[in-house]
Amino acid sequence: MIPIKSSIFIIFAVLFSVCASFAELQDFNEENFLIDILWRKAMSIEEEELPKIALVLGGGGARGFAHVGVLKVIQEERIPVSLVVGTSVGSIAGALYCAGASLERLQDDIKEFDVGHISNFNSISLLELLLADRLLSNKKLENFINARIGEVTFNQLRIPLVCIATDLITGERILLREGSVAFAARASSAVPGIFQPVEYNQRYLIDGGLSENIPVSVARIFKADVIIAVPLSADITKNNVNNIFLTLMQAIYIQGQSLDQYNLSKVDVIICPEVGDLNAADFAGAYKTIDKGYMAMKKSIKEVKVAIINKIRERVLIE
Repeated sequence: MIPIKSSIFIIFAVLFSVCASFAELQDFNEENFLIDILWRKAMSIEEEELPKIALVLGGGGARGFAHVGVLKVIQEERIPVSLVVGTSVGSIAGALYCAGASLERLQDDIKEFDVGHISNFNSISLLELLLADRLLSNKKLENFINARIGEVTFNQLRIPLVCIATDLITGERILLREGSVAFAARASSAVPGIFQPVEYNQRYLIDGGLSENIPVSVARIFKADVIIAVPLSADITKNNVNNIFLTLMQAIYIQGQSLDQYNLSKVDVIICPEVGDLNAADFAGAYKTIDKGYMAMKKSIKEVKVAIINKIRERVLIE
């Protein structure tokens, strides 16, 4: 026989369970329930049957740390990304993610991040820039990436990556997808007029934002079935342009605005972190954008899953 105290405990436990179940039914959402079932079904099929999912990471200076928050959700939700295309800071985030770098460690690094981590910026180099037209070097950025992923080449990445740069002489968009990953990300992030162009195969490469800041067309070249784009939009009319760096960044944004809008009209899902109030050069406050990227991706995760489900063969939905 069950003791009276134990019986009372069991009765309360059952009642609590019933009440909890009733509460869950009250919050029941038929659409979410159906998406959850279809998503589990979709993720159970063979890898080769899955659509090709491309993640496009735009440029935006310090605002680009929002990409880390986006990537954290993609990792948590196990979204099967099969290609990452990045411009400028998007190529840096893409390099770290595709190589399997710890996003937790990166998040800690960003809290102490400043321009000195990516360049030889100091009072002397600044004077040389202003008085002798001697551009800064962003070689430190390459070292920063290598310290977190090792001297990895593109063919060693766990997820394929394409970094976008611009040929300073011809203005051509250059797709970097072989050789050193850290070197490619550095070339993609060489803001003209501030950083020295990066020499590559007898070309001089600068920031990819001049040719395509949100490189959606590249994802289409590689025949992506689902394109998820992460622009780092800002109201350019509110940007401060009180120094050389910010003036040059503003020029890049103005030049690419029409192309960005066209590109975004061709994607399946747009993730929009609310980072427009952050100055592109404000690296001290950049870590705050991580949470904004995380929240934006969380908000859009259902849309992402639906886009993927809709691209999967019809048999997945009816079997």
